[in-house]
Amino acid sequence: MASDLRSRLWVAVIGIPVGFCVVWAGGWVLAGVLAVIALLGTREAVALGEVRGLRPFLPVALVLAAGTVLLAPVHLVPKGNWATWAFGAFLGAFFLVLGFSVFTRSLSERPLASVALTIAAPLYAAVPLAFAWFLRHHPAAAWTTMTWAGTGLLLLPVISTWMGDTTAYFGGRALGRRKLLPRVSPGKTMEGAIFGLVGSMGASVLLVTLVFPILGGGEGLGWVLALFLGLVIGVVAQIGDLAESLLKREAGVKDSGSILSGHGGVLDRFDALLFTLPLTWWLLFLFLGDLPQ
Repeated sequence: MASDLRSRLWVAVIGIPVGFCVVWAGGWVLAGVLAVIALLGTREAVALGEVRGLRPFLPVALVLAAGTVLLAPVHLVPKGNWATWAFGAFLGAFFLVLGFSVFTRSLSERPLASVALTIAAPLYAAVPLAFAWFLRHHPAAAWTTMTWAGTGLLLLPVISTWMGDTTAYFGGRALGRRKLLPRVSPGKTMEGAIFGLVGSMGASVLLVTLVFPILGGGEGLGWVLALFLGLVIGVVAQIGDLAESLLKREAGVKDSGSILSGHGGVLDRFDALLFTLPLTWWLLFLFLGDLPQ
């Protein structure tokens, strides 16, 4: 257990400053890193189905994953309705792989489930990451200098989510007694979940009241809205974590991968963010307005 904690700390020591620099850079640097994460996460999601005997169309899933994220910084796309382009890509890919399955998948290979996984894997592991780019380049932060515009807005779901995860981990280990949802994740406790909510809410308030005035972005958000944002992010983050645990239990694996020492795979580390990034984008639209069309 001590070695696992050391691995987590080393990943955090290296990952946090690198991640901050990528968020600060924004633009194609951020989009490129997000695309790599999307590719790795999609591959892991596909592998969970392959363990159960499915034969999805991996190349199509990977193209959808990277393409959807890299579509975000294209100059005309945010103004030309990114969602329409992304929906068209997924719809076209669905009919493409469904047609291919007629000739390449037998009934014993469960073509319906294989086609569904081909589309669902990038939809789950890649599409939410595009919202990280939109948060970083949110028009509500345009009044700041270009270097810092949107940095704080993207850090809001990232730090709130990860702080909730951290406080839930340590709070659950110290005081956890009652199981939260043992059939899905035996290790999680109700006490840990409460600690996680407090951590998310505290991080959100500190970011909005102390960091936003320095980094810029989020004008109009006060501590009350920050508290609400932290609460909703904390709840949805835990649902995202449990959702990935459910997928792993069906596949019969402990981790989605092993790329991150002490953290498992990409999905193990980003599962909650896949839920909270689009949520934060929508909530900021609700509170601040002026989101990309």
